[in-house]
Amino acid sequence: MYNFLIVGAGLTGAVIAHEMTRQGKSCLVIDKRDHIAGNIYTFETEGICVHRYGAHIFHTNDPEIEAYVKQFSAFNRFTNSPLACYKNKLYNLPFNMNTFYQLWGTKTPEEAMLKIEQEKAPYQNGPKDSLEDYALSLVGREFYETFIKGYTEKQWGRPAKELPAAILKRIPLRFIYDNNYFSDNFQGIPVNGYTPIIAKMLEGSDVRLNTPYTQDLAKTANRIIYTGPIDEFFGYCFGNLEYRGLRFVTQTLDIPNFQGNAVINYTEGNIPYTRIIEHKHFAFGTQPKTVITYEYPAAWKPGEEPYYPINDERNNDLYQKYLQITPANMTFAGRLGAYRYYDMNITIIEALKLAKDLAQTPE
Repeated sequence: MYNFLIVGAGLTGAVIAHEMTRQGKSCLVIDKRDHIAGNIYTFETEGICVHRYGAHIFHTNDPEIEAYVKQFSAFNRFTNSPLACYKNKLYNLPFNMNTFYQLWGTKTPEEAMLKIEQEKAPYQNGPKDSLEDYALSLVGREFYETFIKGYTEKQWGRPAKELPAAILKRIPLRFIYDNNYFSDNFQGIPVNGYTPIIAKMLEGSDVRLNTPYTQDLAKTANRIIYTGPIDEFFGYCFGNLEYRGLRFVTQTLDIPNFQGNAVINYTEGNIPYTRIIEHKHFAFGTQPKTVITYEYPAAWKPGEEPYYPINDERNNDLYQKYLQITPANMTFAGRLGAYRYYDMNITIIEALKLAKDLAQTPE
């Protein structure tokens, strides 16, 4: 008998396995995929570290989380400074003084603020329930159509007029010339990628890949940590939770540099992909070839890989129904188990909290 069966060898499962084995507990970690590390899986080709499931840039303001990840790997000094492409013109992200200058020619914060006030003035007395109406009331028509409308509609697969304003929450406008996307004190990419980090976390655990969860496996452990989709575990007995999907198309090109930046977002609605990633720029690579990935948003159906949970009222209520029938010896965790989108730093925080609770819970 194992103390723990951990379903999923991604970041959540690996952190919990590491913490439990550190306390002398035995863990069996299984994953239906043929590799560890879940969606942060990286591999090398042409001397370039490739992020198979999209860009993952680690960032945190928590010195304890920074120290935690650094015990498994050194990190480079990569700073996330994506670009937006709209009608063949490039703009700096996040929205800052460089963006406003490129769009309107404004040079000072006062000029930029005045321009935004003028742009949004016609929409102040209108409805604000939809994402489109809310965005127009914040930044006006030109800014909205350049940066928000097409990108958001591609991402969610619905017109912005039909999306709730809550999805947008806010539009972060920075009135400084700074293209650093994150405001966290620490950000970077692990040297050699994320897969070696997960491998170190899983040391001391038994790991089985290409292994789906079964009731027979459940009998081999006192407690189960399940990081897969909660509705799938219960056979969708109450119906399925909804997600948005993603599709990745990766190409190796016989040129040293394709776009000169790690990430460029494509904000026009008629361009089917949302971004192009050039992986070598995460590590300041100078290899003679390059590897790029087109990221396409996609509709999702049960059985496909889920990415972004759709946390509307219907889905959140359905998640609670599943949670209420959770077996006593089981805990659902991680992005899919908790039905929440987590950045990597939050994933680690939540996994460490759970590991602490598990250590104090009699088996």
